[in-house]
Amino acid sequence: MSKKLFIETLGCAMNSRDSEHMIAQLREKEGYETTTELKEADLILINTCSVREKPVAKLFSELGVFNKRKKEGAKIGVCGCTASHLGEEIIKRAPYVNFVLGARNVSKIGEVLHKNKAVEVDINYDESEFAFDDFRTSPYKAYINISIGCDKSCTFCIVPKTRGDEISIPDELIIGEAKKAVDKGAKEVFLLGQNVNNYGRRFSSSEHEKVNFTELLRRLSKIEGLERIRFTSPHPFHMDDEFIEEFASNPKICKSMHMPLQSGSTKVLQEMKRGYSKEWFLNRVEKLRAEAPGVSISTDIIVAFPGESDEDFEDTLDVMRKVEFDQIFSFKYSPRPETEAEHFTNIVDPEVASDRLSYLQALNTEILDKKNAEQMGKTFTVYFEDLNADGFVSGRTDNNFVVKVKGSEELLGQFRDVKITKIGRTILTGELLV
Repeated sequence: MSKKLFIETLGCAMNSRDSEHMIAQLREKEGYETTTELKEADLILINTCSVREKPVAKLFSELGVFNKRKKEGAKIGVCGCTASHLGEEIIKRAPYVNFVLGARNVSKIGEVLHKNKAVEVDINYDESEFAFDDFRTSPYKAYINISIGCDKSCTFCIVPKTRGDEISIPDELIIGEAKKAVDKGAKEVFLLGQNVNNYGRRFSSSEHEKVNFTELLRRLSKIEGLERIRFTSPHPFHMDDEFIEEFASNPKICKSMHMPLQSGSTKVLQEMKRGYSKEWFLNRVEKLRAEAPGVSISTDIIVAFPGESDEDFEDTLDVMRKVEFDQIFSFKYSPRPETEAEHFTNIVDPEVASDRLSYLQALNTEILDKKNAEQMGKTFTVYFEDLNADGFVSGRTDNNFVVKVKGSEELLGQFRDVKITKIGRTILTGELLV
């Protein structure tokens, strides 16, 4: 009988891809099969996020639950970004943990599995050319890492301390991985990196051809059978005209852009060391909408960053009203260890912070209700990839609306035209057009 692996993934799409890499290595090299039943597992992994405080707090509560419920002899491993920055402290606080594996050390999963109390958290370890075994949770879409690490120095962000310096993965490896996924039935690839449009700045060897992100998109779009290309997250600072024009004109690139704003105040953006101004961000949105009129734009926003005044917050609301984002991920500022902002003293009152977040989210809801109502009766081409438990099948439009229709698994992996018949805040419902 095969050994059983239970894995819980917290955080971003890059963490999800890292989990797929670990599953692949453990399946091919160690004979594990995945299970959704914790009590069946011989190995329990939690792949962690450290971008905000809550996921870190959740880690130790989850570990306590896992330790109580696991079967006798089962091992527990902590992986990912929190593993990178806490390291040995995890085992000190939870001595039943068998090993700790950092976000930059995913390829070592087979090694640490056999070393009790192993701690591998080297953020300078180079995995950019490691040949992972192949595993994907979905046969219809392939997540592909195009870089590892981050070279930015945003004062609020811990990621450079957990994932190390940015290194681009050679384009021939990326294209080869995309071709392999397409050969197995995927029609969409999703490119992942902390700042995807900074791709090509540094490779592990000077022998690799210097290719920027725009050229990588062009090369990927030549793959026969690949219908859609998505990516996250581009950095507003690197959104030059060439990139936007390729995004708009290339029919294989989905017209959905995630543009992390963080704040609408130029003063706060400077304190965050984001490298752009409110005016630059709005200029890039204007250029994007002029070149690709149907584009959907999503964003990240932090409210109550240290020193944020009422005027600064109003600047953020001003950007919200002008851009009318299709989706936002919004949070109160959360101080993170080993960041510059951790030492800022001009903290915004917690009640003010909560009020600002509530106001911003209410404004977003108002914008979304208006924009979603405009979709009623429209027709979209949907790529179906998920079978729901309620007799519906769901997928995404080119510009990233989630749409569901009555149907069965025969729709999975198909592109079909759908007319929208019902509006929801996060999901649109429609009918297939013959």
